[in-house]
Amino acid sequence: MPGVAQAAEPAVPGVSVPPAEVAADASNLELLMSGDITTARGISLTVNLYNGAPVAHEVTIAWGDGTTDTATTTGGDILRNKKHTYPRPGDYTITVTATDSVNNVKVVKQLPFSTAGSFFVPHAPTRLLDTRAGVGAKQGKVGAYTPVRLKIAGNAKVPAGAAAVVLNVTATNTTAGGHVSVYPSDRTRPESSNLNYTAGQTVPNQVIVPVGKDGYIELYNGGWNSVDLIADVTGYFDRTASNGYTALNPVRFVDTREGLGAARGQVAGQGTFGVQITGRSGIPAGATAVALNVTVTNPKQAGHLTVFPSGQAAPSTSSLNFTAGQTVANSVIVPVGTDGKIDVRNGAWAGTDVIVDVVGYYSPDSKAAFTSTTPGIPTGAPWRIIDSRRWTGWPCLAGGYLPLNMGHGNRNGLPIEAYALNVTVTSTTGAGHLSVAPDPNSMDAYRNGHAVTPPRPTSSTLNWTAGKDASNLVQAKPGPHGVVDLWNQSSREVHYVVDWFGEYDAY
Repeated sequence: MPGVAQAAEPAVPGVSVPPAEVAADASNLELLMSGDITTARGISLTVNLYNGAPVAHEVTIAWGDGTTDTATTTGGDILRNKKHTYPRPGDYTITVTATDSVNNVKVVKQLPFSTAGSFFVPHAPTRLLDTRAGVGAKQGKVGAYTPVRLKIAGNAKVPAGAAAVVLNVTATNTTAGGHVSVYPSDRTRPESSNLNYTAGQTVPNQVIVPVGKDGYIELYNGGWNSVDLIADVTGYFDRTASNGYTALNPVRFVDTREGLGAARGQVAGQGTFGVQITGRSGIPAGATAVALNVTVTNPKQAGHLTVFPSGQAAPSTSSLNFTAGQTVANSVIVPVGTDGKIDVRNGAWAGTDVIVDVVGYYSPDSKAAFTSTTPGIPTGAPWRIIDSRRWTGWPCLAGGYLPLNMGHGNRNGLPIEAYALNVTVTSTTGAGHLSVAPDPNSMDAYRNGHAVTPPRPTSSTLNWTAGKDASNLVQAKPGPHGVVDLWNQSSREVHYVVDWFGEYDAY
């Protein structure tokens, strides 16, 4: 959280008088300071030398990470916007010393500051909530238009200081249409949704959500009827962690239809195959987790897919669920085994094709920290960026793309490594799939007619069928000017809803 202004006692006891009446040898110097978030690891500090004598004061700022800055200002003046970027996320104590050498007066004050950003900690897939079995909440479906509270901090070895958690959330045993919203327990329920479902569907989606100050989150059933909810943790973000994020242009690692990255042909029912992650596409040996988009297509029967670290037994959790003949995708963040691999298990009793696209990785050498608090987003995460049904009034054309300007906070002109977005496709009249990719153009180039058409991406982000809404979490790498493209890879028009859940900031 940003620092809060702190008042200070006068350096010399006595009654304060207006600066014009202060004698040259009788300073009543007070020091006030406040800090504001600028980036995931940055602060802008303001120092107010209140009631100081109108002479030069030397100000030393010890940032709490072993570095210092100095400045000279006049007593009674304000030292504004002293910026600093910490080498890593964390909790720091800033010490400011102001010295009036003329009157031999010194004031020292401290300000605690916690960075907005946090690093990632991989977590073996673990079930935290299953209302069917009474895990994490009372047994029984979550009622219509009702939230359920889920303890995160202190649960399954997630520490009390966790800033955000990565969950795979699943709605099942649905009897009517609805949606699920996941949000911190200490915030008002947002307009945004994380997943949408219809009667008879089992729908998963990955969620990155800040943890409330009391250590809880809430999952709200926005449906007409009750529904069972499942939540599996796969990681969390913490200021004491050591793994930053590196985004990649989406790259296909596995396609069993073509024999890419795995044996050609469908993965047999109850079958498992390994995927080499490190040493490919620039992913280093020290990578601890990988961000994926996993797609199932041509399944013979209903079932689920589980993605987990190699060298471990398959957990009882699921990464995505499917029905016979369905093509469905889900975002997955999974720890990498000690051999640099992950495993993918088909939990169905019959075969299916599997596609795996890699969008980024976590490692100690990666610098980008996750934050859901940023300038330009007054309400914090989640925040609705666009709803083409209401705001633009026009859909994305068949086979076309929508350039999305992500420069909402602009981070003082500094680039963003990736955005954590929940993308929903709605008003569908036919089957198709969506691709999300960086755009090389600026929005000015589009406005002025100078933009060049970006190459059509070959990876997919989410798939849909006629009449069904589809959602997926996207860790979207922007282009050099902060633009992300949403590609409608179908023959029918669709509408988009995009919610901002956070971003990875390398500064």
